[in-house]
Amino acid sequence: MSFGRLERTPGPQPMSDINVTPLVDVMLVLVVIFIITAPLLASSIRLDLPRTDAAKPNEAPAFVTVVLDKAGGTFLDDQPLEAAQLAQRLADAARRNPDTEVQLRADQSIPYGRVMEVMGAAQKAGLNRIGFVAQPAPAAPAAAPAR
Repeated sequence: MSFGRLERTPGPQPMSDINVTPLVDVMLVLVVIFIITAPLLASSIRLDLPRTDAAKPNEAPAFVTVVLDKAGGTFLDDQPLEAAQLAQRLADAARRNPDTEVQLRADQSIPYGRVMEVMGAAQKAGLNRIGFVAQPAPAAPAAAPAR
């Protein structure tokens, strides 16, 4: 009887291929999520702006955005502020650049007196260029031709 080598069956071999399909699927889902959420990040303050035909966006070289929301909150460049803080920040903006434009976005339910207070604070700070932001009016349906 001789002692010899016993035949072994080879075990499972390690997989040397990488399956990238799940990675691609996850990345596409993330891209879709970013595409959907990017427009929502533009302005996080929900307003019901008044509509007018004259609402044409224009490009100001330097501007700050003041927002008055339904709840009575005041925001400067999407940061909540109190009235005294608003006046100080507007004065700082006027010192940096006196030609800075104030773009005022006020909900249509805000009382006129509150809007005038913010305009007065801007003018007192030395910012005389004030623009009112509104949404464009919906297009009127075309009238049927007369017969």
